[in-house]
Amino acid sequence: MITRTLTRRAALATAAVTSALVLAACGGNSDDNGEGGTGHAGHGASAASATPSAPAGAHNAQDVAFAQGMIPHHQQALQMAELAADRASSARVKDLAARIEKAQDPEIRTLTGWLKAWGEQPPMAGMDHSGHSGMSGMMSEADMAALKKATGRDFDNRFLSLMTEHHQGAVEMAATEKRKGRSGDAKAMADAIITAQDAEIKEMKQLLGAK
Repeated sequence: MITRTLTRRAALATAAVTSALVLAACGGNSDDNGEGGTGHAGHGASAASATPSAPAGAHNAQDVAFAQGMIPHHQQALQMAELAADRASSARVKDLAARIEKAQDPEIRTLTGWLKAWGEQPPMAGMDHSGHSGMSGMMSEADMAALKKATGRDFDNRFLSLMTEHHQGAVEMAATEKRKGRSGDAKAMADAIITAQDAEIKEMKQLLGAK
């Protein structure tokens, strides 16, 4: 009787140890960083790869400066482009202005969203950009006033000249972001700005040369 009791206790102890080892092995796999692990580790890796990186994460002061500077820069470009609809005489200038609006308005919304996610204050929207006059490529109030008064071919020439300078400033700002920024999303936008606006600068110079 005593022998059977000891035998049963030994069997139970062995089973308990075996269960503990199995659970420990499963736990080890779930905590694995994907380096040879299976089970839950695989699901975790899939979930991470399916979720885009949040711009609120890795960023630095340059990323914030880029977003806070590019928003008013783009806003002024939109104001200039909006004038082309009823002032430009060239269909190609009107088409260019429409493309600028289509590209830069969504970028303003994206940049604003990043700043909010980073806990930073987006610039106030408004018509007066006098506080940003020292920013690369920004038009002075006098330049904007003259553009608003111009019509026809005079508007076309002023618009192309001013927007070329404006784009060159944006490209310079984007290049700084690529060199010094940390956010992958912000640097990707900077790269896209350089590609798009370099192409538009060439187009505008061609239009100016054709006049």
